[in-house]
Amino acid sequence: MRFTLSSLTVALLSTGSALAADLAAPAPAPVAVVERCKATLSLPAYGGVIKPNPNPSCFTLGGFGDIYVGGAITGYAYTQTNPFPFSAAPLPSDRAARVDFTNIQGWIQKADGPFQFYVQAGAYAIPALGFLNYSALDQTDLLFSPLPVAFGKYVFNDNWSIQGGRMPTLIGTEAPFTFQNLNISRGLLFNQENIINHGVQVNYSDGPWSASVAGTDGFFSGNISWLTGAVTYKLDDNNTFGINGGLNLDRTDVLSRSLRYSYATPLFQQNSGILSINYTYSNGPWTITPYFQYTNVARDFKIGIAEGASTYGGAVLASYAFNDNFALAGRVEYIAQTGDRFAGGTSLLYGAGSSALSFTVTPTFTFDRYFVRGEYSRVQLYDISRGDLAFGTLGTGFGRTGNRTSQDRYMIEGGITF
Repeated sequence: MRFTLSSLTVALLSTGSALAADLAAPAPAPVAVVERCKATLSLPAYGGVIKPNPNPSCFTLGGFGDIYVGGAITGYAYTQTNPFPFSAAPLPSDRAARVDFTNIQGWIQKADGPFQFYVQAGAYAIPALGFLNYSALDQTDLLFSPLPVAFGKYVFNDNWSIQGGRMPTLIGTEAPFTFQNLNISRGLLFNQENIINHGVQVNYSDGPWSASVAGTDGFFSGNISWLTGAVTYKLDDNNTFGINGGLNLDRTDVLSRSLRYSYATPLFQQNSGILSINYTYSNGPWTITPYFQYTNVARDFKIGIAEGASTYGGAVLASYAFNDNFALAGRVEYIAQTGDRFAGGTSLLYGAGSSALSFTVTPTFTFDRYFVRGEYSRVQLYDISRGDLAFGTLGTGFGRTGNRTSQDRYMIEGGITF
């Protein structure tokens, strides 16, 4: 085969032009790799040694996003001294002992993207120190129904979001359900706080600061009249400071409400104001949270509050993890209310002028997603009003006559979170 100089030159030029064209052409765009089910879940909030599932169940719904599913199945048994006086029908009465579920709950949520939601449903018991303790079925019916939490959330950007529906309160330090906390029973200060409410909440966060403001119905009253707020400052990885509180800007008459909602909405607390200041130290095996709380109820004859009253108290919650599977938690509290026990009047605790001291210790064993824990607690009352059976009156303390000043409770709880 013969090549002339001119034909060879043309061939080389053509090859060079084609190579130059290939080099100049833009490279094909890389195919985007979308990571599925990688959101950081903040709900439900866990504040104890029981931890959330690190690998929650997740599925992707076409055109909608990643949906996470979880739950808790837990049960407990307890015995206690000096149960409260028998309740008037149709309310159930306090028991000296019980075996029951504390949670048969499941939740589903979307935790990323502009539109998010969280729904939690099932049966639950919320045991609290120095308070009547009903079965899970009774509490679910008398408190927040089988749908205690359900809200939607819109995230504008990294700093701002808004949410609305049935939400956990911004007030207090302890969370509603047993698996969320260091101890099985909620504390004495918790009894003055609202737990779940309806409303709209605006959230802001920037660096170490986070803040939320909400308009809600307070103690599940159905009347949007409460203004609540919370501010948190994270100084560093070990130290966090917070302040939260709220008040009823209106007056709520709950005396005419149905039994179910009057139980969830106590007259005095629904018409109160509350302020709580807390601090959390978390470093290695230690978690320590002291907090102070103040509440006030103003006199209002129109809705049945004949005399104003206030409470003030403080608590320290602490936990020490000996290893990955065993931790010991404890809580000490003191709370008192104003007033003169001999003059009677508004009772926010155990009668006007009364006070209470509590101590709780809770060893907890965890293995994989399972846990078992025991608990001993004691509540000691001071300056209660004593009844006289000869005149058919009951005291404001413990025991079937209301004249006992202490209550010891022994509990065990176990189950699984997933």
